[in-house]
Amino acid sequence: MIAKITGGKETANLIRYLYNTRKKGHTDPHLVASWDGFAPDPGRADDFDAAKRRLVADLDLHVKQAERLGRAPEQHVWHCSVRAAKTDRHLSDEEWGDVARRVVTATGIAPDGDPDGCRWVAVRHAPDHIHIAATKVRADLRTARHWNDYLTADRELAAIEKEYGLFQVIRGDRTAAKRPTRAEQEKAKRAGQARTAREHLRTTIRTAVAAATSTEEFIRLLEHTDGILVDVKHFPSGDVRGYTVALQGDVNGKQEPIWYSGSELAPDLSLPKIRKRLDATEPQRGPRRVHPWHQATAAAERIPRRLEEADGSAAQAHLAAFGEALDVLPLLAPQAVGLQLQQAAQAFERATRSRVQAEHQHARAMRGAVRAMVREPAPKDGALLAMFLDAAILVVIAAARWHQRRHHDQQVAAAHQALVHLQAAYEQTAVAPLTVLAQRRPPQQMVERHIVLIRQTVPDHAEQVLEDSNFDALAAVLAHAEKAGHDPKQLLQQAADQRALDDARRPARVLTWRVERLAARPAPSAQARAAQSRSTALPRTPVSSPTSRGTEYGSAALPTFGAVPRSGRRR
Repeated sequence: MIAKITGGKETANLIRYLYNTRKKGHTDPHLVASWDGFAPDPGRADDFDAAKRRLVADLDLHVKQAERLGRAPEQHVWHCSVRAAKTDRHLSDEEWGDVARRVVTATGIAPDGDPDGCRWVAVRHAPDHIHIAATKVRADLRTARHWNDYLTADRELAAIEKEYGLFQVIRGDRTAAKRPTRAEQEKAKRAGQARTAREHLRTTIRTAVAAATSTEEFIRLLEHTDGILVDVKHFPSGDVRGYTVALQGDVNGKQEPIWYSGSELAPDLSLPKIRKRLDATEPQRGPRRVHPWHQATAAAERIPRRLEEADGSAAQAHLAAFGEALDVLPLLAPQAVGLQLQQAAQAFERATRSRVQAEHQHARAMRGAVRAMVREPAPKDGALLAMFLDAAILVVIAAARWHQRRHHDQQVAAAHQALVHLQAAYEQTAVAPLTVLAQRRPPQQMVERHIVLIRQTVPDHAEQVLEDSNFDALAAVLAHAEKAGHDPKQLLQQAADQRALDDARRPARVLTWRVERLAARPAPSAQARAAQSRSTALPRTPVSSPTSRGTEYGSAALPTFGAVPRSGRRR
């Protein structure tokens, strides 16, 4: 069940609307409950107009009395609609009456056992919902205390859903970005835009945050983005105090730009919160030894373990930083998968926020890698992107589980939506580089030797790996790594240890990307290889995590853009 609460000035206008049978969907309007059980019901009276006037007068009784004393609120009408899900059974009038009484009690409009509670009625004019109309002046002429009425009504409806066996709506924690209004949606539709100005601006700002290394650079990126208007607020000292943005061409009735502050677009886009994230970005010191895409992939691969082991504030920081990585992917990926990646980022955005406060310094490595990725030339083939997406899917699955353990229902749903798009992008991206690798299959003699290593290293999964259609790609990367001076057995062991293969549908792919990344590092010296050999001879405890599921894993792994490119101009 979903509640919608609004206010108003005229009781008569609301009652007229509720009993208007000319409105689409309004059939047989009648009362199902009232403050005393004896309110006049125009829908069941012989004289409709007279009964409607009496009902309005009864509801307004205490309002008129308070007006004479100068104590009546200007917005004295309280209107709450309660709608059941489409899949729910049709409740009876008695059941809807019970729902209405529980809602007015929970919200403070008419507390249970309070003889001075506000006057209210519940009108049903459709099978699947009711409207509760109340006046907010109590019998003691005080105004009702109904603060946070939406939250209290929502909690009561959640209890009602369980008791009545109805569909249980996914509820949020007030950390979601504000949804576009109906007017904004209609405006975008008339303009032929797929997204509203609010959504367009939110995506653009998130991308600028992900690409920037400082507050100054963030503002500069916005100012150089086509179609975006920026108004920067300053303190008297000259320091930046805040910002507002508008979409060029999005104007009000006076033909003035419609401005949005960052906090109006999303709770984490206010300048103070953006500054905290940017201050926690790891600066690049000297020349990079590791390719940024490999660095980002390695950071992503560590997140599932961090979600299992770290405290809430650290885990939340890792999720926020990973969300930034998804935000920049559409800039760096081929156009063919850009839409899927954009949709994945937009979906996962909801999973980057919760009531848990992030301590962003815990995710400095990921943020530093993301900024480095943006400043590198886009990869010419899909291998780097496929490698990162393979790790990213693991993160999204782990994020869904982390949120699920904390009953963050909206975030869980968002992670599942992002997973669908990431999997589609991965499958499309991985085909070409895997095909190229498979064409480099080494001589059979070397393949036979690698088969022996695979049987020794991952005995429980060896046959599945060898029968995988991507085995030739794995053999190719092992041969290339060996030629570069790496020990293929040690690479296989590291790859197997860092990601569980128990539920892998295509374990050869999993091992291929892992070995490919590990082999990109400089080969160890002979002395280092000797030390590694001694360490691998020691008894080892297998590393396995319940969250270690990736692209190549089955459905059982699941729990119950305006963008700103490197040049600063939008593509």
